[in-house]
Amino acid sequence: MLSDQLKQQIRKIYRHISDSLDGFTPRPSQNQLVAEIAKTLAGDYDKQQRMIVIEAGTGTGKSLAYLLGSIPYALRHNKKVIISTATVALQEQLIHKDLPFFSKHSKLEFEYCLLKGRQRYCCLSKLDALVHQEQLSFSALLTQKVTKGQEAKLHEMHKKLLNGSWAGDRDSWPDPIEDHLWSAIESDKHFCVRGLAAHEDCPFHRAREFVETADVLVINHSLLLADLELGGGKILPPTEDCIFVIDEAHHLPDVTRDFSSAHATVKGAMDWLEKLQKLSNKFCSIFTSNRSAGVTFELHDRIEELKKELKQLYDWLNTNQDQFFHKEKLYRFEHGVLPQWLVRQSENLGTSSGKVFKLQRKLHDALLNEVKEGDVKHTKAEPLLTESGFFLKRLENLSRLWQMMGSPLPKSKAPDARWIETIHEGKDFLVSSSPLEVGYFLADRLWSQCAGAVLCSATMTALNKFDHFRYQAGLEANDGTQYLKVDSPFSYQEKAVLRLPALTIEPTQEQFTDTLIETLPELLKHTGASLVLFASYWQMEAVADALREQHHFSLLVQGEASRSALLTLHKQKCDNNEPSILFGTQSFSEGLDLPGHYLTNLVITKIPFAVPTSPVEQAQAEFIKSKDGNPFLTLTVPEASKKLAQACGRLLRKESDHGIITILDRRLISKAYGKSMLNALPPFKRHIEY
Repeated sequence: MLSDQLKQQIRKIYRHISDSLDGFTPRPSQNQLVAEIAKTLAGDYDKQQRMIVIEAGTGTGKSLAYLLGSIPYALRHNKKVIISTATVALQEQLIHKDLPFFSKHSKLEFEYCLLKGRQRYCCLSKLDALVHQEQLSFSALLTQKVTKGQEAKLHEMHKKLLNGSWAGDRDSWPDPIEDHLWSAIESDKHFCVRGLAAHEDCPFHRAREFVETADVLVINHSLLLADLELGGGKILPPTEDCIFVIDEAHHLPDVTRDFSSAHATVKGAMDWLEKLQKLSNKFCSIFTSNRSAGVTFELHDRIEELKKELKQLYDWLNTNQDQFFHKEKLYRFEHGVLPQWLVRQSENLGTSSGKVFKLQRKLHDALLNEVKEGDVKHTKAEPLLTESGFFLKRLENLSRLWQMMGSPLPKSKAPDARWIETIHEGKDFLVSSSPLEVGYFLADRLWSQCAGAVLCSATMTALNKFDHFRYQAGLEANDGTQYLKVDSPFSYQEKAVLRLPALTIEPTQEQFTDTLIETLPELLKHTGASLVLFASYWQMEAVADALREQHHFSLLVQGEASRSALLTLHKQKCDNNEPSILFGTQSFSEGLDLPGHYLTNLVITKIPFAVPTSPVEQAQAEFIKSKDGNPFLTLTVPEASKKLAQACGRLLRKESDHGIITILDRRLISKAYGKSMLNALPPFKRHIEY
């Protein structure tokens, strides 16, 4: 139970904070959040399931609410608070704004730090190896040649990392870093080992130093999942000692699914396995004793066996291309059922790749020990260990893929989605496997283990219900989890009008693009700041071309420049009192913050239904049908409802904001599901034309 002493402490902190803010207005919704979070974590509702799922509308102050509701309780009960987010922007806000403010005004003594996934950090040793090579383009770390400009960037990164002007994480570097450059220098668990002197000062290990002493850790969902996959408590503190605050929690199921998926090429794997054989010979030559010779010989044999099995698969796929790829470049196995020959081959590949991984790991660890013991100089060993870490990562993924492909079909849950696609003009094949349901993983590794959890977002419900998210996240009905929906304090009726024009054409009809071209000019005339959201790139581009040609509109169109460049130009035009019109797709519907005069006119061309074109989405629909369900109503409509709410949420970001939302999709009133979607939106003043 939440003690009276703790209640008084929380109230006292709230008063301190309110007194320190000029013009602070008490928010009943925020007070409710704080109280419900604290009572849930204290076990007032359920002693075992100390979890609460919250939808908090814009302006409720949920960040402050979960800090106040969780940190005092955690400090009193010797627990750590782990705040996991989906975006770097929210991490930065918490570390540089919210937590410093809360620490100062709460008068609580606690330490906090930011910890990102290992792959967000640069490995100093790898970067050092790259910049001291005469020919960067031939480095084993690089997958493609580097330009002179990229070479100069690597040297600048090295210099700034050494002089302390760069922290060594990808997000804090001022310019974008190309993927192939970053993959060559990113930290990895096989090579970047703390026990080696050359890695003592690596950025990831420096960041890890604060984990033991910090009371509050800010992380991302990927790092959370990486720790859970290892069993928990390996990267982060022990799960049972932590209270988890999952902000932007609506992303967690999708991030979990992506994290649990595996992909690998067939011919590409055969090619890099040959390079691994050459590397093992180099390992043998550097050891001070002959104790690795036996492992090396066995590794060679196992690699040959694995290459042979991959060659058999490649020949089989090549011979049967017409059977699998006569219409499309991608073939998905219905219900996850593989041909019997491929089942056996997958089982063999899973076993063989697992053996190669274990043997290479054995060689890798043996060399690490010789370096630690001083038998081999680290300058000689590090280039080999760098390459070895690179191959171990690939072997681990290869083994995981084929174990997933070869595993029996489950009886109690949905089968994995499994598919193969041709790449490089049919010269290679990419094999993929992805789970459809990930809730069981979260339930087993997180919800059943943690000391408590707060899951929150501005969009957690679909059609005004938590059911869709609850199923995705692995939460059972009536399991003790609390659910709370707190509306925004904004005066929606006064601040915004939701308008549905009297169009006769619906988005499913071929003439809809022409209708948009005819309708939008009137909606975009004489307005300050407009954002038009489309459901597809091709339609956005077709409409943009027509409006420019026929009406000479000046448009800022997604894809024609970077997102940041478009937003900068948009804000400059708004600040100069010039009309500005942004065209974007679904990615502009979330995480886009355009307060005040930066957005007063929002146009949504149609309900953002996701067409089930990806293998995972198709497999999900197939599984629901197999259970006599309706995938459109079960999956598509709830997801579209959530996305529509996110899109409408772009307009009002602050209490002083105002404007008009126009939705050009009459299905919101002509279809039963549309009416449910309309009723799930905030209570804007409605203007429906007939």
